[in-house]
Amino acid sequence: RIVIGLAGGEADRGTARATVTEAYAPILAADPCPVIVTDLATAELVKVSANAFLATKISFINAVAEVCEAAGADVTVLAEAVGMDPRIGRRFLGAGLGFGGGCLPKDIRAFMARAGELGADEAMSFLREVDSINMRRREKMVDLTVQACGGALIGRTVAVLGAAFKPHSDDVRDSPALNVAGMLSLKGAQAVVYDPRALANARALFPTLTYAESALEACEGADVVLVATEWPEFVELDPAAVSGVARGRVLLDGRNCMPGDRWREAGWTYRALGRGARPQDVRVRGGGALAAV
Repeated sequence: RIVIGLAGGEADRGTARATVTEAYAPILAADPCPVIVTDLATAELVKVSANAFLATKISFINAVAEVCEAAGADVTVLAEAVGMDPRIGRRFLGAGLGFGGGCLPKDIRAFMARAGELGADEAMSFLREVDSINMRRREKMVDLTVQACGGALIGRTVAVLGAAFKPHSDDVRDSPALNVAGMLSLKGAQAVVYDPRALANARALFPTLTYAESALEACEGADVVLVATEWPEFVELDPAAVSGVARGRVLLDGRNCMPGDRWREAGWTYRALGRGARPQDVRVRGGGALAAV
């Protein structure tokens, strides 16, 4: 969508719309999309409102993931079932390390601040919990790593696969992957980071971490392998190849993207956020999950 905010009266807006329409004509001809023309205040709120909604959706499923862990449920199956409702949809219902990047974290905090300036701070107060849930998932992944290492990280090596805040990007702004790697390092672990595209930016932001040039190099001598960004390269990793270089046999799936059964069959302990139930415990009939409602 293209959202245009215009000042002035209707006559001024008509002239401005014609000018903007002419400017965007080549783009719209190649890739048509909706164009919304409104006042300045509304236009300014569109982007932060959209990002606040997406952030809320992600934090909601991550809050549910915490309950799934306590109940022994599987948040990935739950998300599939909930996402079948067309009013909700499956997108952005991926439980894991949560959101990062240069938009969602910044926009929800800016939205809260601006609402406060306007005297409507209570309206956006729930976004504080959205932010808190998001940050809590990173701490949960660190806790799982500590547990996997027997209660202490000193002298342990953790392969952190991923540095970008999302796959197919080199953007490391507010990256959950690098945040987790940094916390592991502060607790005494040697965090070895690999990312297919974001290594240069990661090195610039976290120069004290150790970096590898391939996934297998990152896993050399690792006590724990932690998947923090859902790159296809990581999903397709051969467990046998990783077993040949790693010291431990623990895979922590921070993005619920790895084929857990395949790694278990190869002798690995597999843990993922929000998945207390194993896939074989879930019965499926006729293409839909069987559940008591």
